[in-house]
Amino acid sequence: MPESQYQAFRNPQDRMLNGAVARLTQGLSPISLTLAWFDWAAHLAMAPGLQMRLIEKTGRKAAKLALYARRSLADPAAERAVEPLPGDHRFNDPEWGAFPFNLYAQSFLLSQQWWYAATHSVRGPSQHHQDMVWFVARQMLDVMSPANFIATNPVLLKRTLEQGGTNLLRGWQNWVEDQERRIANKPPAGAEAFQVGRNLALTPGKVVFRNHLIELIQYAPTTAQVHPEPVLIVPAWIMKYYILDLTPQNSLVKFLVDRGHTVFMISWRNPHSDDHALGMEDYLRKGVFAALDAINAVVPGQQVHGVGYCLGGTLLTIAAAALDRDDDRRLASMTLFAAQTDFRQAGELLLFIDDSQVTFIEDMMWDRGYLDASQMAGAFQMLRSNDLLWSRMVREYVLGERTPLNELMAWNADPTRMPYKMHKEYLHSLFLDNALANGHYLVDERPVAISDIRCPIFAVGADADHIAPWQSVYKIQLQSDVPVTFLLASGGHNAGIVSEPGRRNRRYQVATRSETDHYVDPETWRERTPVREGSWWPQWADWLAERSGALQVPPALGRAEAGLVALCDAPGTYVFQT
Repeated sequence: MPESQYQAFRNPQDRMLNGAVARLTQGLSPISLTLAWFDWAAHLAMAPGLQMRLIEKTGRKAAKLALYARRSLADPAAERAVEPLPGDHRFNDPEWGAFPFNLYAQSFLLSQQWWYAATHSVRGPSQHHQDMVWFVARQMLDVMSPANFIATNPVLLKRTLEQGGTNLLRGWQNWVEDQERRIANKPPAGAEAFQVGRNLALTPGKVVFRNHLIELIQYAPTTAQVHPEPVLIVPAWIMKYYILDLTPQNSLVKFLVDRGHTVFMISWRNPHSDDHALGMEDYLRKGVFAALDAINAVVPGQQVHGVGYCLGGTLLTIAAAALDRDDDRRLASMTLFAAQTDFRQAGELLLFIDDSQVTFIEDMMWDRGYLDASQMAGAFQMLRSNDLLWSRMVREYVLGERTPLNELMAWNADPTRMPYKMHKEYLHSLFLDNALANGHYLVDERPVAISDIRCPIFAVGADADHIAPWQSVYKIQLQSDVPVTFLLASGGHNAGIVSEPGRRNRRYQVATRSETDHYVDPETWRERTPVREGSWWPQWADWLAERSGALQVPPALGRAEAGLVALCDAPGTYVFQT
């Protein structure tokens, strides 16, 4: 046994302590936070000039606030001293323009500006530590926001007076209900209206293959003829697959089937403690490779259009690189939805990724054998605490108003777990070591390189994605030696992908770089590429059709002579695992 593993088993009490602390801190390492603060504070202490400028900045902001106060008393519509950051809607209501609430809001926003400058102007600390200090400062600021308290929020105050405090009673009832549901491990209020197989994941099909890790769904054709090349969709196992088959109106699966494609979907197992030893190699072998083998048996002699979403796209990239390295040309094309292949710009999630943080996350998983979905959800909420946490708590617990769940929100409340070994390898290999981008990721003990991929690539990023920033997704153009079509969609990590035709306020930009075109940086690309209105799905469907053969009779669901018979109807059984 390697020494590192021996030490881990010899000192289980250390891991138990770390795991207990990590669960209290949502996986944030207090050691990592302390190091970040000391790095920042020590450099600030050695910068007397910057200290003087920050003191001057305090005086200027106080003067700016006083000037605004004088102007606003004479003219309530006076120009504000500072505007909220993009995406901050806490002070949008007109009531915030009245005295003294306008001063509360402006004072908060000016303080937020000051803290941003204080955490980002210090020379010397690592960028990671600066970001962590700003993250902690932002959390504290969000806690103290005037939008959170009745006395300083005009909307809350007005509503409470109008309703005689009954909103507070409803808010209390909402809070009690949420705690009862949390303790009983039940989904949030309203999720009962959405059920898989009843009004979600309705596209007809059959499970034609099953192993310990996946069920492979083959969807029934809806057209008299189909393209010969099937489509394999590899969703992330951090989510259940039916985000791509929500309702008939916004199902990407149905959209593809209606366009004459034979579609296969991987439905991942929801791991428990017994699955702690499942690693990245298992997800590759028993996942993507097993699915390809089954599809080749159902539709023999045809290449496959591979489609990967989020982490599923990263795994598909690894699989494609390994196949082409070994001269296996089973993929006709590769499409990546919000999937990263270079993790150096992995967005705000990097706040939770350094050696100390990863150690804490490992110990948090160690005693259970998996990373619980609630722990991942807590981390995502902290990244956008003003929107996902505090604004929601104010709305539901003070105003007493529930936001009705839609199908996407109901899917988001149906999470999965991450097995210990896989998540540990994922964090170390892809995040910390960036092994895939650096050509160090091993498959069969040999490295794979994205430049080995020989099939054309279609990559989709979303302009408001905080999980896989579009600039990071765009980097596939630096790594590949084949034509890459990059599409930038409006929306976030989920809503940018679930962007069906007919949805309002949808737009996208798309351009193809050939092997001979010079590289263009992402911001220049965005400035030069025309904006198109509407859903991007038809654009991608046309791209697939151009790389597919002439229409022919659809294949049967499964292939009995290959031992692939219909095991059950879609959506299968793994999707119901809790």
